Formats: sequence, structure tokens, C-alpha cells
Amino acid sequence: MTLPREILPADGRFGCGPSKIRPEQLAALAGPGAVLMGTSHRQAPIKNLVGQVRMGLSDLLRLPDGYEIILGNGGSTAFWDAAAFGLIERRAQNLVFGEFGGKFAAAAAAPWLDAPDVRKADAGTRTVAEAVEGVDVYAWPHNETSTGVAASISRVAGDEGALTVIDATSAAGGINVAVSQTDVYYFAPQKNLGSDGGLWFAAVSPAAIERIERVAASGRYIPEFLSLKNALDNSRLNQTLNTPAVATLVLLDKQLEWINGNGGLGWAAARTAESSQALYQWAESSPVANPFVADPADRSPVVVTIDFDETVDAAAVAASLRANGIVDTEPYRKLGRNQLRIATFVSIEPDDVRQLIKAIDYTMEGMRG
Repeated sequence: MTLPREILPADGRFGCGPSKIRPEQLAALAGPGAVLMGTSHRQAPIKNLVGQVRMGLSDLLRLPDGYEIILGNGGSTAFWDAAAFGLIERRAQNLVFGEFGGKFAAAAAAPWLDAPDVRKADAGTRTVAEAVEGVDVYAWPHNETSTGVAASISRVAGDEGALTVIDATSAAGGINVAVSQTDVYYFAPQKNLGSDGGLWFAAVSPAAIERIERVAASGRYIPEFLSLKNALDNSRLNQTLNTPAVATLVLLDKQLEWINGNGGLGWAAARTAESSQALYQWAESSPVANPFVADPADRSPVVVTIDFDETVDAAAVAASLRANGIVDTEPYRKLGRNQLRIATFVSIEPDDVRQLIKAIDYTMEGMRG
């Protein structure tokens, strides 16, 4: 069906990654950033850009003294393998409440490590970390992109020597966090940070830096591409081991300028909360929908998952929305639920979310009629 123009969002991109990139970012890529494309990443212009991004992330995350921003080639998937080689000494505890926590748990099962302590929760719920003797890394996602579950971030009581390692790929820049409660807060920049793929970033504590350097000096085999010591050393020179994705850096730099210029992480978190609460409140009041994450305390402010009853074909709703230019509202493919998954990242206008709700209601009414 054709939706009336007056209920269409101004921008119909609601995908959970890659996410909406603002026009101002693209203009920067075509304007000032254009002179950087196709130039050496070992020369001052690109290195200055890397340094500017590192500073912008430091400001955004309000880094405590001694913490550093490091970066490397590849995305979060590359970081999981790098952590297995260069961050976990013997054994990790991995909290799994969605697809991406499970992928890190799989990486932590590397044959040179002790089997990880994997704590799984049913989709739509979460589990918590507990101190276990012999565990030296406690790892979980801040926000599980596949299910729309968000987890609190705090160190594990009773295990001061272990590192707290948090996957922030869909949380960074959209959910408030005290980075002091983590040792590694890592992410790829294609969600709230409105950029593209090809790089990972991490805020690392002095304890994490000491661990990286100690494991690197231990004699363990570590591939050069997956060496966190290489990433640390190169980052301090404002470069990466191999050629970085320069367009990703340009887009990210412009997004950081926008968020920090509007009030930083507090402003961004308030904006995502406004958008997500509009969807949760709508779902709770709907006779045919409800939030997939039952506990309000666990509901993500940046990835909203909504279940529908058997009277609604959510796949057909998503297909109809797509035909009207409202894209990427389909659920995570492996979850297999009758639901919509909607990003409420900081770049997405809260007014567009409210228009999306009108479009969903109109589509469902049309399908019933």
C-alpha cells in the first residue's frame, strides 16, 4: 500500500547497522575529506585525522586519567580474535544474551586458552557476571544488537585482578557509561557513531595496557594483524598497522564533532531515550504488540525490538514499509520472531520515530481492512 506523505518520516533509515549517516557527514566526505582520500596514511594529514578522532572519542567517553583510545584494522569481529590472542591470559567469562556475545565466547574458546565460563540467557533476557577463580577477563555486550537487551556496566566484585571487557559496538555514543567501570570498552563505528566499517576502536585502562604488553612479551604466538600490542604502539603514533578506512575516519570525525558540540554523551543518551521510549510506550499500549524485552530495566535505548501477535504478519509490515522508503525494520534474521527491530541511534530524529509509529499503525490497519 502507499502511505500518505504526511505520515512518512523525513528520513526512512532505521537499520541497526550500518546505520543512518547524516547528510552533513557525507558533505564532509565530499568536501574537506575529499583531499584526504587517496593520500598516504603515514603522512601528517591522515595522522592528524586519526589524532582528532582519538581526541573526540576521549571527550565523548569522558576518559579517566591513564586511559587511551586505540584503534585497529577490521571491525569488532577482528577484535574478538585479537582479544583471544592478546588480552585473555588463561580464561574468560562470557555473558551471552544474544548473537554477538556468543561470537566473542566462541573466540574465547581458542585452543591455547582454558575453556571459557559461558553464561547464557534466553533471548530477550540477560545474565550477570560472577567472580570465578581463574577467570582473568569478564566480557559482555553493553547492548546486544540482535535482541535489544542492554546490560549495566560495573566491575565484578571480588576479583580485582581481572579485566572488564565490554562490547560497545551498538552502545558507544548512544548510551551513558562510566568507562572507569571497564578496562576495555571496544566498538566498531557504524552504529550511533554514524560511520562505516573497516576499523575497531577501544578505550583501554592502564591495567589493560599492562596486560596487552605482558601477554605480547610472553612468547605466545600472536599474528601481526591481530596484535593488540601493534595496535597500541601504532595508535600512539596516530596510525594503524595497515591502511585504515579513511572515509570511515572522516565520517566518524564529523559525527563526534556533532555529538560533542551538542552536549556530548549525556545529550546523545537523552535523545536515544526519547526515541526508544516513544516506541516502547506505543507497543505497551497496543492491543497487538508488546516489547520483546519484558523487563524495562533491560530494554535498550538504541535498539528496540517489538513482538506482534498472530493477527499481524510483521514481515509483511516490514516489506510494506520498505516499499514506501522506510527501510531495515526487519528482525534479526537468526532470532526468527514475528517482530520488528528498530534502531533509535542518535542520528535518527525522534520526530521520525514518531512518524514511523504512525506508518506502522496505518499499515497494520490497511492490512486488516
